[in-house]
Amino acid sequence: MQNVIEVQHLSKSFGNHEVLKDIDFSVNKGEVVCIIGSSGSGKSTLLRCINLLEKPSGGQIIYHGENILDEKHDIHAYRKKLGMVFQQFNLFNNHNVLSNCMVGQVKVIKRSKEDAEKVALKYLKVVGMDQYVNAKPKQLSGGQKQRVAIARALSMEPDVMLFDEPTSALDPEMVGEVLKVMKELAGTGLTMLIVTHEMEFAKEVADRVVFMDKGVIAEEGTPEQIFNNPKEDRTKAFLKRTLS
Repeated sequence: MQNVIEVQHLSKSFGNHEVLKDIDFSVNKGEVVCIIGSSGSGKSTLLRCINLLEKPSGGQIIYHGENILDEKHDIHAYRKKLGMVFQQFNLFNNHNVLSNCMVGQVKVIKRSKEDAEKVALKYLKVVGMDQYVNAKPKQLSGGQKQRVAIARALSMEPDVMLFDEPTSALDPEMVGEVLKVMKELAGTGLTMLIVTHEMEFAKEVADRVVFMDKGVIAEEGTPEQIFNNPKEDRTKAFLKRTLS
């Protein structure tokens, strides 16, 4: 297995509050890893540290064998390799759907407009939003916005896709359409790191499940191990609360 990202002894504090404590884990090429845990357990902060939206307080993030927290490392080059899908979509409201999926390609990875449009249309088709190219975000439902946000991230053709609770801001009837797209992506061999509270989805799609509690990784394993045979009492307590 080839490690794409390896996190070693990662810590993150906000003032005196230690949110992440000595985190060690890795994501292999083509692997789908789901991170689960209660609110406030550090899941989203871990994701934000991995893509450097937050600066870790300590430890290393190794990407293809290099510590990206080294002073000499080109953070922008690294960030281009990560696709990020947020809870709140973060679409550009003044751009239409097609333009939302082109702007990063043109500005950040310097693709020509023609190439950017081809790539954007390809991924809008993947998420089932190709018939909405001229719509503005305000004309779309939450589920449609999130599917455009996924297409926008895919249009950058990243090495790894990061999802931060991509369904938590959606009405219940829209959750399914976004999870369906993510399931299909998982089947394509894309490397995915997903913070989620959708347990059935994690059970079905993940190669590996990481359970976080109070800023540490309390347990990790296959979905089978974590959901059917957890070892740690706190994993059992969390699943009992969540699944009942």
